Amino acid sequence: KWTKPIINAGDGVGEHPTQALLDIFTIREVIGTVNNLVITLVGDLANGRTVHSLARLLTHYNKISLQFVSPDQLRMPEEVKEYLRKKDIGFREMTSLVDALPETDVLYMTRIQKERFENEDKYRSCCDHYIVTPQLMTKAKPKMIVMHPLPRLNEIQPDFDSDKRAAYFTQAENGMYVRMALLAKVLGKI
Repeated sequence: KWTKPIINAGDGVGEHPTQALLDIFTIREVIGTVNNLVITLVGDLANGRTVHSLARLLTHYNKISLQFVSPDQLRMPEEVKEYLRKKDIGFREMTSLVDALPETDVLYMTRIQKERFENEDKYRSCCDHYIVTPQLMTKAKPKMIVMHPLPRLNEIQPDFDSDKRAAYFTQAENGMYVRMALLAKVLGKI
């Protein structure tokens, strides 16, 4: 169809497919499967291209359940939710991270994107709602994982970094390998 291969490595607030691939790779590497999981996406779901792509890619797996945690004004876009409905993927929207945690197998945190707000007051009304701390994570499963596409602001406190459930540094490292593999594939090396 096209004569030149193109890799979408992120397009504004739209999609970020290479991030979704490395996210799936990380989930499989750390948990062992992507099937039969409750995956909770948290933060700026309206403008977060990583969560748009991840939600779509997860439709290729079995018995996935999604939870969307965000302020009302930053909910997952309707076109992503409609895509999930067409693929028969169950999801629920909520504003409480505490309520979502007990069922969560993968907690995918994102930052509230200040640059997407027209003024500081609107940003301040949304930021700092969802912050992962060691104390909060006592409500979570002992064998779940926490992911983040990075960079982070304060949505994950640094004192959680040493927790065995913190998978975001592994996730960042995997990004290099997955993107190298994509380039090798496009160049006909694999």
